[in-house]
Order: sequence, then structure tokens, then C-alpha cells
Amino acid sequence: MVSEKEMGEGNVLQLIISFSGPAITAMLVTSIYNIVDRIYIGRGVGSLGIAGIAIGHPLMMIKGATAMLVAIGSSALISISLGQKKKEEAEKLLGHGFTLLVVFAVISSALSLAFLTPLMRLFGASDNVLPYAVDYMRIILIGNVFQMIGHGANNFIRAEGSPRTAMLSSLIGAVTNIVLDPIFIFLLKMGVAGAALATIISQAASAAWVLHYYLSGKSYLKIRKVNLRPELPLSLKLMSLGTSSFVRQVSNSMSVVLLNNSLQYYGGDLAVSAMGIIFSVRTLQLMPVLGISQGVQPIIGYNCGAKQWGRVRQAFTLANVLAAVVTVLNFIAIMLFPEFFFRLFTSDADLIAVGVAGIRRYMLFLPILGYQILGANYFQAVGKPKKAIFLNLSRQAIFLIPALLLLPRCFGLTGTWSAQPAADALSVMVTTFFVWREMRRLIQLERQPQQLL
Repeated sequence: MVSEKEMGEGNVLQLIISFSGPAITAMLVTSIYNIVDRIYIGRGVGSLGIAGIAIGHPLMMIKGATAMLVAIGSSALISISLGQKKKEEAEKLLGHGFTLLVVFAVISSALSLAFLTPLMRLFGASDNVLPYAVDYMRIILIGNVFQMIGHGANNFIRAEGSPRTAMLSSLIGAVTNIVLDPIFIFLLKMGVAGAALATIISQAASAAWVLHYYLSGKSYLKIRKVNLRPELPLSLKLMSLGTSSFVRQVSNSMSVVLLNNSLQYYGGDLAVSAMGIIFSVRTLQLMPVLGISQGVQPIIGYNCGAKQWGRVRQAFTLANVLAAVVTVLNFIAIMLFPEFFFRLFTSDADLIAVGVAGIRRYMLFLPILGYQILGANYFQAVGKPKKAIFLNLSRQAIFLIPALLLLPRCFGLTGTWSAQPAADALSVMVTTFFVWREMRRLIQLERQPQQLL
């Protein structure tokens, strides 16, 4: 566990690596097991199975958004409280977070299951794809509470300074899923339902690890019964900080719904299947950036609470350098070897041809995405949710949704692939303006330490 002294005085680059390294490892492994999921489905079920998961992807994103609404806000406030030496307040936030994760998991699952078939239709499922989407998502929703606890509480563990423990939670789930997938899909011939069952069992294993960590007394912050009863003002406060991530995920989900419907209209089931593979590849490429973002968040939050403005600025700058290296290397790999990624999932020549053309356009501005993601998440880490929400919305809704409504009408399937890079470029311009102003403010605070936030 990283000590409070190290958080406030240690080498910033080493801190980022120590926090981001486990986060990146965990997220990469999680991404890989999701990709393995789709590889097995592509090989064992076919392109319609991949399309079914792609159609269900927006609903899975909404589930993840619900977890982030609670977990990101709680972890940001926990980091700030620890920076202010307020351990009891941090434990209160921890208890609130756990309770809200469970409550939201039950509510979101019940509502989604009640309207699952019409939702899949709304999300772009054709008659051929609908059975696969429903079979997969029904099981995933039943196990939603496991994902909420395992994924959400990982942020709490990282915020208290235990990134390796958080990494182990994700690794346990990933390894479990990779082992169970071929058993359920090929040996037991359960198809997409088998893939979903393997996923929720792996999520249950991660949740069990998290609960054992907190209930065994190994954690720095403790789950205390008195803190499990939520108080409305504190709940609203932590959710206000998590709203940025929530809105980003929900708006991203709505954008994917528009995208899938556009793909279905202009390219049919084949284009939707190709997008399912592109989602997997894009997720794999961005996971290191998200890991860096998660890793630097407690460092920024702690030093913001301690009013160490120079360290806040240094952490943000170094995180952006690391993210740029990752995204540029990934961009080169995708542009040079797009067929390689598709052949992992399928041998269908038509699907590969459609996918290669799509991925080269869709990933056009991947090298600058790390900066936009880190810029938006910075404002979340320092307790400025309105700016974080706006910047997250800029890429996933404000620019992307109009692009999805306009470009396909003008350029057909090519316009559909081009909407995301157009939104990426515009959102980076907006993020640059806000970050530039914020960095100037931090420089002024360094020169005038008595000035308040």
C-alpha cells in the first residue's frame, strides 16, 4: 500500500506508474477476456452471435455507467478526504458507495429485464440477430450485482492506495472467464448463453475477492455498519462527481444505438458484426489510457486536497505523455495490420473486407484520444463535475450524435464510420481550451499559496 507521505512527497512519475501499472494490467486483461469472449463466439456461433453482443453492448455500457455514477464519485472524494487527513469521512464515503452499488444494481437489472426484447429492437436488432442479443443479455442482467460490486469497489481499493489488490480482483475475473468460455460454448454447446454465463461467474469471483479484502480486515479503510445507511446529502454529493462518467457512458451508449441502427440500415447485419469486432479492438487500444487515467486520479485528488498544485500539474502532464505514447503505437498497429485483428475473430472474407475499411476510418484520431479522456477526467478528480460532464459530453454526445445523424445521410456507410473521428477531433479542441485555462490557474495558485480554490 502507498503511504500518505509518498502520495504527497514521492516521485510523481513513480507514483503514476505504481498506480497505473496494476490498473492497466487489470484493464488489459479484462479487455482481453472480453475479446476472447467474442473470438469464441465468432468461431463457435458465427457473425450473428457477434452482432447480438454488439446490439447488447449499449445496455452493458449503461450498466457500467450506473456503477461509475457511484464508484468514480466515491473514489474521488475518498482520495480528497485522505489528502485532508479525514479517514472517518473516507470510510463514510466507502460505506455509502457499497450500499448504492447494490441498490442501483437491483433496480437497473429489474427495469432492463422487464423491457429486454423491445430494448434490443430499439438498439438495432434485426429478426436474425434478436434471439442472440436477448439470450446473451438476459443472463448478463441477472448477474449485474456481481459486476457492480467487483468493478465498482475496485475504484475504492485503488483510492485508498492499494492498486495491486485492485488489479488482482480483475485478474481473478478475467482468468475465470477465459477458462469457462470454451467449456460453456464448445463443450456444453451453450452458444451465446454460455458466454454470458461464464461472464457472470467470473464477475462473481471478482466480487467475492473484493468483499473478502474489506471484510477480512486487510483494508486500510473499513466497511462499518453505521456507514452503510445512506444519507441523501452525501449520496447526492458523491453522485454529482460520478455524474461525469455516468453521462459519458450513457451518452456513449445512446451514440452506439444510433451507430448500430445506421450500420444496420446502410450495411446490414454484416456491418453490425464488423462494428462488434471494432468495439473490441478499440476497447483493447484504449484500456491502457483508461488505466493511466484511473491510476493518476487518486494522485491528483490527494494532492489537490493537500493543495500541492505543482504536483497536481506535474501528474497530469506526465500522464498525458504516457497516454500519447500508448495511443500512437496502437494507431500504427491498427493502420498497418487491420486484417490481423479481424482474422482473430472470423475467417469470413466479406466480414473482414467490411471491417478493415471501417476500422481505418473509425480509429483515425486515436492518437489524440488519450489527451481528451485525461482532460475530462482531471476535472472529475479535482471535484469539478460540471466541466468534467461537459467535456465528456462533447465527444460522446454534443459532437458525435449530430455527426451520426448528418454524415450517413450524405455519405452512406462511409459517413457512419467517419462520425466518431469527426467528434474526436472537435472534442479535443474544446478540451484544450479548458485544460489551458486550468493549468494557468494552477500556476497562479503555486505563486500565491494563500489563494483558495
